[in-house]
This record gives sequence, structure tokens and C-alpha cells, in this order.
Amino acid sequence: MKFIKNHLMFILPLMAILLGIEFYLVFDRTTNSYEKGLKEGYTMFVVSKKPMTLSAFKALNTHIESFEAIKRKDVVSDIVKGISKNNEKAILKALPFFYNVGLDAYVNTVELDKIKADLEANADIERVETFGNSYRSAYKLFAFIKFTLKLFIGFMGIVSLFLIIKQMEIWKYAHKQRMQVMEIFGAPLMLRSGVLFKVAVTDAIVATLITAMIFLYIKFEWAAKSGIDIIVKNKENLFRMSDMGILLGAALVIVIIAVYSVVFSSSGVDE
Repeated sequence: MKFIKNHLMFILPLMAILLGIEFYLVFDRTTNSYEKGLKEGYTMFVVSKKPMTLSAFKALNTHIESFEAIKRKDVVSDIVKGISKNNEKAILKALPFFYNVGLDAYVNTVELDKIKADLEANADIERVETFGNSYRSAYKLFAFIKFTLKLFIGFMGIVSLFLIIKQMEIWKYAHKQRMQVMEIFGAPLMLRSGVLFKVAVTDAIVATLITAMIFLYIKFEWAAKSGIDIIVKNKENLFRMSDMGILLGAALVIVIIAVYSVVFSSSGVDE
């Protein structure tokens, strides 16, 4: 029972870090997909004196990716009802040109203001409407959620790392005499710490497998039943096989840091 408890005290904090890493990977992929949707659904309204081309817009700011000309006849369709054709032509001739302009990314509010300023600096452009208030509200909320999650994962990772190091110290004291004898006979550090590395690497593999199984269950079982639209749509982003390599690599780096921090902090033979 004590054997299982000692290993759980190492595996659980390590799993907390790996779960945090995987949550971050999933969140990053999901938000990238969500940002792509926001980017594709967002356009700014531009009014110009002359007809504009996509290359002309791109020359003003490199973030501009697409544009769509709004038919002026559609704009004045209600106004020109009941008037003569000549007057209708005169109104259409006097009207400026209207465009919906799309961007290449979901930019921050500072960059959005810069794009607006760059467009308005052109003498042919009369007005630019970015719908700034609604854009800023959505962007700030989105940025706050991302920052909060990163902060939580970072804090959880630091606490878990201290718990891992603490458990490593317990294992070190359990093998203290053996390591000291090997040090007296001149065994190198890697050889003296071999037992710690062996146990730590084994538990790192176990923690990685359990973490992967949790996310595989979420992907193939829970996601479809959750009824959460954003999760259902991004089901494939919940876990990828490449994540296994990232998790295992992170786990091995963590245990190596933990072993070396414990061994170096107490190197030397006790008298």
C-alpha cells in the first residue's frame, strides 16, 4: 500500500502538469479555429470616392485580405422608388462606392485602429467603420479568458513541480545509503542516481498514458454527448497522436529536472 501511495504522490502532480499542457494545446487549437471563424465573419465598412481594387486596399495595409463591393443600386433601392429614371441615374452617379473589407487575421484593437488610420489617410476614402465597440468587447473578453487559463495552468504547473521534487526527495532518502556507498567508490552522478531516474521515468510514462487515455475518452465518448457546440465542432482538436510525443517529452524533462535538482542540492557524503 505504501508503495502505491508513494508512486501516486509522484504520478498525480505530474499528471496535473500534463493535463495543463494538454488543455493548453487543445485550447490553443480550438481558439485558433474560433479566431478563424471570427476573422472570416468580420468585415469593416469602407466608403470611397472612387472605385477601389484589392491591390489598392492591400497597399494601404497588409492585413487587408479581401473585399466585396456593395452594389450601389441595392443601397438606394428604396430611395429611388417612384422617381424618374433620369433622377435615379443622377442619384447613383452622385453616390460614393461602398465596400466590405476583410482582414487576414483576428487582430488586436491597437492593430485595428492602425488599419482604420491607414485607410482614412487615403484621400479617396471618405469613411471607415470598424464597429469598434462591439469588436473591442469581444476581443477583450476573448483575451481575458486566454490570459486567465494560461495563468491558472502556469500556477498549477509550478505547485505540481514542487510536489514532484518533494516526492523525489523522499525517494532519495529511501535510497540514501546505497547512493552514498556508490559515491564513495567514485560512481558518476548518473550511475548513483540511476534508481531515481528509473522510477521517475517509469512513472512519467504511466502519467503520460493515463493523461492520453483521459483525452481519448473525452474525444471519442464525452465530446459527442456533451451537446456543447464549440466542442462538437472541434472534436478533432481535442487530442492528436502528436500530443503523445509532446506530453512524454514534457514529462521526461520534468522528471530529469526534479532528479537533478534533488541530487545536486544534497551532493556529498554525510559523515
